[in-house]
Amino acid sequence: MDNKKRPTDKSQSSANEHCHSTEPEQFELLPPPDFRPSWPASHTLSAEALDRLLNGERLTQPSFGTSRWRLAAYIKELKYLGWPVKAAPVHHPGRERPIAQYWLTGDIIMKARSLRGAA
Repeated sequence: MDNKKRPTDKSQSSANEHCHSTEPEQFELLPPPDFRPSWPASHTLSAEALDRLLNGERLTQPSFGTSRWRLAAYIKELKYLGWPVKAAPVHHPGRERPIAQYWLTGDIIMKARSLRGAA
């Protein structure tokens, strides 16, 4: 008989909980690059989306406004400018398929506020 220890139910359940988290965990081999995003042009929908994200809002297309073009395009522009916008699928009433929800983490919001204050 093999004398190796088998994982207990407790360790398996915590492993399962980890697998079902909404954000994947990734170990970095290199330190992350410095946070130096560019700001979108003022009075654009990308700038409005960023302002709302910096206020801690989690945006979806319906919450951003359905009379506007796709929110995903503005988020992509923000990512090109260096903003680490997070995204996850969420269920929305009246829709069969999940839609994307976008947000900035609290540490990024704080860093952005310090950058804006320094500018």
